[in-house]
Amino acid sequence: MTAQTDIKTVHALRTDVALQLARHLGRQQLNQTVAAKRLRIPQPTLSKILNGRVAGVSLELLIRVAVRAGLPMTLQIGEAPEEAGAFVGNVESTRTSSRSRLADEARDALLESARQMTPEERLNAHLKHSQLVGALHRAGKRSS
Repeated sequence: MTAQTDIKTVHALRTDVALQLARHLGRQQLNQTVAAKRLRIPQPTLSKILNGRVAGVSLELLIRVAVRAGLPMTLQIGEAPEEAGAFVGNVESTRTSSRSRLADEARDALLESARQMTPEERLNAHLKHSQLVGALHRAGKRSS
């Protein structure tokens, strides 16, 4: 990878995270002043994020804002900058309780297991999950 590729990849991630934040905050229907206070960032910074002007906003700050907003997100990079992106999990399922006690217990056990993993173990588990999802996706395309 070249330095130019690195820069383009980080910019793609910044843009995607900002887009996901804008969508998430738009669903909450808060004005920027209230949202900025809740996210503990200046309102002009939030305005830049919501309008996609993120060249001067660090990826770290965008991730911190996503965490503060409670936005479950996965960042992905690839060999080319076009493969980089921010993908949001099912926001509604993380906000509402499960339909059964068994599902609640399973979710709690999974979260506890994840907390006990080292960062390297979490990364390896995520990579394995991504490989399995990719294989499932490819198999689905072949069958259609």
